Amino acid sequence: MGRKRTIEPDAVLDAAEQVVMRDGAARLTLDAVACAAGISKASVLYDYKNKQALIRAVVERRLAAHRACERDAADELGNVADAAIRARISVASHSLTDEDRAVALGLLASLAQEAELREPIARAYRERLAEVEETSRHPRAALLAFLALEGLMSLEWLGLHTWAPDERARLISEIGWLVDQNPEPARLPERSTT
Repeated sequence: MGRKRTIEPDAVLDAAEQVVMRDGAARLTLDAVACAAGISKASVLYDYKNKQALIRAVVERRLAAHRACERDAADELGNVADAAIRARISVASHSLTDEDRAVALGLLASLAQEAELREPIARAYRERLAEVEETSRHPRAALLAFLALEGLMSLEWLGLHTWAPDERARLISEIGWLVDQNPEPARLPERSTT
């Protein structure tokens, strides 16, 4: 009979995030994660067969935590119109933590190089976009609000720009205003054939 497992998977993922924040995902090794968790490399290999599997688990856990925040925000909003996009706006109204930014930046190089690691993120975006469009009174307006939020948050995640708190709150409020709009379909200019 094998010995009872004493390390929790979350402890391994916590250690992996520490290594990613310190060294970046490109330098993440199973040995470094084992050392940070205070366990053997074999214990890490028990759950995560390789570095990519471990990084994917970190990404999936971060996505699940973000999704849980959105669900909590939707529950707080109650039965309101446009709940999915309004929940997303509510979550975005909170500034990023330094830890969130550090993990995102640490993972970025691996995500850029590995299509397989981007797949859970792409799936999460497909699901969120579908939910926002399906549950909104004005799907086009909700899509525009979603894209505006993603632009704002991407600049912050990448550390490219930081808004003053008052300006950030105003931007989030104005993105919320977009949700109530009913944009007319844009007429694209006709192309000249001559």
